[in-house]
Amino acid sequence: MSHHIVEVKELKFSYPDGTPALNGVNFRITHGESVALVGANGAGKSTLLLHLNGYLTPQAGSVRIGDIPITKSTLKQVRQTVGMVFQDPDDQLFMPRVYDDVAFGPTNLGLPPDEVKQRTMNALALVGAVHLKDRPPYKLSGGEKRAVSIATVLSMSPAILVMDEPTSNLDPKARRQLMSLLAEFDHTKIIATHDMDMVLDLCSRVIILRGGEVVADGAAKDILNNRELLDSSGLEKPFRLQEAVWKNPSGFRDARYAGIKGIEELRN
Repeated sequence: MSHHIVEVKELKFSYPDGTPALNGVNFRITHGESVALVGANGAGKSTLLLHLNGYLTPQAGSVRIGDIPITKSTLKQVRQTVGMVFQDPDDQLFMPRVYDDVAFGPTNLGLPPDEVKQRTMNALALVGAVHLKDRPPYKLSGGEKRAVSIATVLSMSPAILVMDEPTSNLDPKARRQLMSLLAEFDHTKIIATHDMDMVLDLCSRVIILRGGEVVADGAAKDILNNRELLDSSGLEKPFRLQEAVWKNPSGFRDARYAGIKGIEELRN
């Protein structure tokens, strides 16, 4: 389906003080791809994501969702296709009750009340948050807020899910639940993250940004094993790929320790 395609061409953007954030970004993402957008702080990841849903519009170049260029006049169409989950759930939750937050999008689409209710309850069920529907968002834990913020997007039935640092500030249980949910989302996923182990588990493609430019775009297995490329971009290999083989006092070479940066395989 063409409306599932995201195409960015020569995208440039600078902030009002003149600070450049994006400098000629190009890529094309097709239906069903799961793509990680990675880079050091200040590389331009969040700025790029805000262009994919029309929160920012291109100063130069273009962003298209299928056949629709993102402009101020096409924002309603684009936002029905692209769902954006912000890094901070408090930027997304503003209604008195969780139910009201999740129902807000479908209600503003002008859908009948029965369909709004069905979409809202289905979205809450998908993230395991039905029991929170009558709670005020400010009383939720960080993991609960994250789940509800995702439900607010899922209730819109997006074809493309865009997420900014979805695992930040989550405890291990909440992270596992989120990973399970994202693994089951069938459509296109674009995830900006520093969580390289999540990339390893969920994404088949990685785009690296450095200084507002794409410096690598390829298969996750190739990029995540390229230590020189990752180092030069201020990134580290996923924890599980950082392995060293030690020779223990008994002479065995099967003791493995994962997660020490910079330690290579130790040999006699």
